[in-house]
Amino acid sequence: MNLLWGTLLIVLLITWILLYQKSVHQYSGLAKLRMEVIRLQRIAPPMLYLLEKVRVSQRLPLFFFKIQRSIRRINGQQHGGEYTMLFLAEMLSYSYLLLIGGCLISLVMEGEASGFFISTVLAVLLPIALIKDLHSKVKRREQQIILELPELLNKIVLLVGAGSTVQQAIKQCLERKRGQETHPLYRELFQMQRECEGGYSFPQALEGFSKRCGIQEVSAFTTAVLLNFRRGGNDFVLALRDLSHTLWEKRKAVGKTLGEQASSKLVFPMVLLFLIIVILVGTPAFMIMDL
Repeated sequence: MNLLWGTLLIVLLITWILLYQKSVHQYSGLAKLRMEVIRLQRIAPPMLYLLEKVRVSQRLPLFFFKIQRSIRRINGQQHGGEYTMLFLAEMLSYSYLLLIGGCLISLVMEGEASGFFISTVLAVLLPIALIKDLHSKVKRREQQIILELPELLNKIVLLVGAGSTVQQAIKQCLERKRGQETHPLYRELFQMQRECEGGYSFPQALEGFSKRCGIQEVSAFTTAVLLNFRRGGNDFVLALRDLSHTLWEKRKAVGKTLGEQASSKLVFPMVLLFLIIVILVGTPAFMIMDL
């Protein structure tokens, strides 16, 4: 059995080396891209080469589109296809490394197949876990935007009611949020401000902001602004206040959901703590009864 695992290990290593030599220069540009969920991009070229040869975007278009949509929401609209390929290559790289590790474990265990079997199971489950983690990050990003948007809208309503234009009100709000540029909502708003300064009209920049966020509540906000900001006056303020009330209700619902999730996460530690207390208290009693 050691010969089998040694041969398989050598085949996996030689295959990876040959693919790396063939693809490292072809995908050197992709290796320079930076993304939060990608950590193995330096060894991604072999998997990128395989994905391109398999034509995953054409053979699995629905799967590819779902991953791409989630990645664009996290990392922006630019280079969406490249980031998607890198993420898929990351999944395959982890699986490939697990298979190599499984062969090594089986060799160390003197031919036992259990090490390779466990690694194979992990090689299948880990990509699924990475996809679920990606979708959970998208959902968390949406929740962060929904929680912050009503407060931003309230400030805009106050500033517009005091005589500012919407564009000036947004600019004043962003000046006070210079330290929160990593927040998903303000990151997109700062991008919108840079586009306005770069020559885009305010409606164009606002539409781009709405597309990048990809959330219904943000679309409602931008629609209300685009329909009313030219007219201004009391009608505009009333429209924003009505939208603000709706967004606050949505924020309450999201806050309630987060509270329920937090309480459910505490159930297991509480049960575990209860069992430990029962064991600590009950063990001396049983010992006394046996005596």
